[in-house]
Amino acid sequence: MTRFNEKLTRLRRAFHRDPELGFHELRTKARVAEALRDLGAEVHEGVGVVGVLRAGQGNRAIGLRADMDALPITEASTHAYPSETPGVMHACGHDGHMTMLLGAAERLATEQGFDGTVVLIFQPNEEHGLGARAMIGEGVLEQFPIEEVFAIHNLPGAPLGQVSTRAGLICNSESLFEITIQGQGGHASMPQVGVDAITVGAELVGALQTIVSRKLSPGAGAVVSVTEFLTDGQRNVLPGRAVLKGDVRAGAPDDRTRIEALLRQISAGVAAAHGVKVSVDFRTEFVETINAPEPVQAVYRAGEAAGCEVIRNRKPMTFSEDFAHFAAAVPGCFLLLGNGTEGAHGQPLHAADYDFNDALLPIGAEFWVQLVRDRLPEGKD
Repeated sequence: MTRFNEKLTRLRRAFHRDPELGFHELRTKARVAEALRDLGAEVHEGVGVVGVLRAGQGNRAIGLRADMDALPITEASTHAYPSETPGVMHACGHDGHMTMLLGAAERLATEQGFDGTVVLIFQPNEEHGLGARAMIGEGVLEQFPIEEVFAIHNLPGAPLGQVSTRAGLICNSESLFEITIQGQGGHASMPQVGVDAITVGAELVGALQTIVSRKLSPGAGAVVSVTEFLTDGQRNVLPGRAVLKGDVRAGAPDDRTRIEALLRQISAGVAAAHGVKVSVDFRTEFVETINAPEPVQAVYRAGEAAGCEVIRNRKPMTFSEDFAHFAAAVPGCFLLLGNGTEGAHGQPLHAADYDFNDALLPIGAEFWVQLVRDRLPEGKD
């Protein structure tokens, strides 16, 4: 292992040992800012951290984004660098995303080979879909005007270093819903006296499944999941109140809008059939992530230049990404980079025993370098 690779591995494992949740990435931000200053980059700290590298006389600028936050998960790994914060871990690879971008920054700062400006965006709170909007709201795109923006996410189960993406939809939207049912509780031995909310809720759970199976076009790629069923009942008490919480994924704004309308319609219908009151809260946390054609082609070229296997026009991912807000403001590309297939590297994202593959760090750094040199070539304005 080269000295550069060893340095990246140490840095990634330091991030892994010290995870922080969204909008609480204080130590993480400090470590990122220090690393950027050590490279001589221009550093700006706000909601997130922005580093700026310039070379040559070119007036073009591109943005590269990495996410910083961890997840509220208790780590179950057996490696030598587990999380030292109880109940919090980097289970999505954001430790690796930061490290790959910092590795690329080091190479670009020392080797250059580009003409223009690279804006390195280290974003908080990706997991709740709030960090990109916070940075944009703070004025990051006005303070650092960029023509294009890119982001990498590792993909467990895909061959190490495999690059895949597509033009158009790459990640679904995510919306959260909460349905509150107010019936009439009572004694478990006399259900006829009231209207227990748990029976209404159970019927509603089944009815909501018809949205995808019967109300949307086959192949729409939407998902409606009830993830929580909460009541005020007891062992011999029929509940008078129930709350259903859930998650909706959609690949198109029209489908997302239709799902919301159907969810409200079905909830009202079931409530009317049982004579209970119902209220529905529906809010979109992540919009759909849409890749622009030209940045996608640049990613294909950079992947090939970095020696990676490149998969074109891959199927969209069902998960959601708040990089969508950057890509909605500036033409961009979100791409997947294979994390490997064996052991913890192949475990699903958000699994308690997942781990980012350190062998991917120099590959990701090399990809970023090649992408910058493709988009900001020397000798061109």
